[in-house]
Amino acid sequence: MEDAAQEVCASVDRLVYYAGWCDKYSQVAGTVNPVASSHFNFSVPEPMGVVGIVCPDTPGLLGLISLMAPVIAGGNTCVVLASEKQPLCSITFAEVVATSDVPGGVLNVLTGIREELLPQFASHMDVNAIAYAGDHDMEVKTLQEGSALNLKRVHAYREMDWLADSAQGPQFILDFQEIKTTWHPVEVIKPKSGGY
Repeated sequence: MEDAAQEVCASVDRLVYYAGWCDKYSQVAGTVNPVASSHFNFSVPEPMGVVGIVCPDTPGLLGLISLMAPVIAGGNTCVVLASEKQPLCSITFAEVVATSDVPGGVLNVLTGIREELLPQFASHMDVNAIAYAGDHDMEVKTLQEGSALNLKRVHAYREMDWLADSAQGPQFILDFQEIKTTWHPVEVIKPKSGGY
């Protein structure tokens, strides 16, 4: 009972932590780049789109929150494969999200046999990246090989202590961002009189 209470408290803290980063990570990661021409050059992080999340077997709730929160904080949507051993945490959390202010479709939870669903995550053309938490070499290999054909990013978080402070941070948000660079002229050239 004490472990469950600790996990719930840590999950709430982690949600609050990432909520605080929602409007800050782009200022931390974005830059104004020096260029030799009369242009401004900006690099800013932008969301990748749909991220597939493969939750760790334990802890069921904190593992889900630790992977899902930075993905959503970065403006992405996610398809979550719940823990095969403890799926009830993910299902219950999905019910909470469904009755919250989170827009429909931002969090999508699947339950099932991991071995059957991993190839689908890796090969699906509408999934742009995968966050994997687990310690099975063959699962990582399945995801990496399947993702190579559609140039999908795969981040494997292995041997994580989900209760530790090192299991959270803006780097987890930036793992699922693309850096876009924009050029903008410094001054507008005025046309000669009589023309536009």
